[in-house]
Amino acid sequence: MTIQVGDKVPSVNFKTLADGGPKEVSSDEVFGGKKVVFFAVPGAFTPGCSMTHLPGFVVNADQIKSKGVDEIVCMAVNDAFVMGAWGEAQNAEKLLMLADGNAEFTQAIGLELDASGFGMGKRAQRFGMIVDDGVVSHLAIEAPGEIKVSSAEAILELL
Repeated sequence: MTIQVGDKVPSVNFKTLADGGPKEVSSDEVFGGKKVVFFAVPGAFTPGCSMTHLPGFVVNADQIKSKGVDEIVCMAVNDAFVMGAWGEAQNAEKLLMLADGNAEFTQAIGLELDASGFGMGKRAQRFGMIVDDGVVSHLAIEAPGEIKVSSAEAILELL
C-alpha cells in the first residue's frame, strides 16, 4: 500500500556517508521534530536525476530552507558510497544524501519500481514529499519519465 498524506513515515534505517564510511541514520532521526523536504530518484548519476532533479534542489536549497524547512533529503536505492560521491559531484552539501540500499524504506512506503528491464533491479519511483514531524503533509509521485510535481520548483511553490 502506498503511503498517503496524513500517514507517519515508517521506522527504518538509511545509510549516509560520513567520515569516509557508511553511517546508519534512522528515519526517526531524519524526520522527528523537523519539517523535511524529501525526494527520491530512481538512481544516482542517471541522466534526469543528475541534469534536472537533484540540481534543482541544490540551486533552490536556500530558498527552500527559508520557508521553514529544516532538512532537504535526497534518497535513492543505491549504496552510501554512491550517494556520497553523487552529492559531492553535484555540490549538494546543503542536502542530506541518503542511501536506501536494500529498498527497505521504498518498499515500506509502497513506492518501489521494477527497473529490471534497464538492468537496474528494484528502485524507488521518482517522488517528493513534505514531512512534518514524521507525518506526510504532501506527496507528489511522478508519472514515468517526468520531473514535474516532485521538482524543487514545484515543492517550493507549496511551502
